[in-house]
Amino acid sequence: MNPATNTSQSLGAVAEAAAAQYLAARGLTVIARNFRVKGGEIDLICRDAATTVFVEVRRRASADFGGAAASITLTKQRRLILAARHWLVQHGDCACRFDCVLFDGDRLEWMKDAFRLD
Repeated sequence: MNPATNTSQSLGAVAEAAAAQYLAARGLTVIARNFRVKGGEIDLICRDAATTVFVEVRRRASADFGGAAASITLTKQRRLILAARHWLVQHGDCACRFDCVLFDGDRLEWMKDAFRLD
């Protein structure tokens, strides 16, 4: 395995764990992690009252070049939506939203309702 990939994966796992803890402290319940389907993956799936929240976690060393937010392209959004549709088919259609938890260096930003299903 490429050591750089291993380091990237471990930093990503740390960011996902920190995001889960952050969201839980704000009243969300984490119900799944790393939900994968062919063509897409969702880092965290949470409940916020009656709403299912699909969460993308992104980490960048700094905010240079647009930071973590800029890395969530339209293509990435489509992959998240694809995975969310699969989740909803398996677990029942319900109100949902897409949030992003962004780490730029040590700064964390929670973007609620970052984009829409349609």
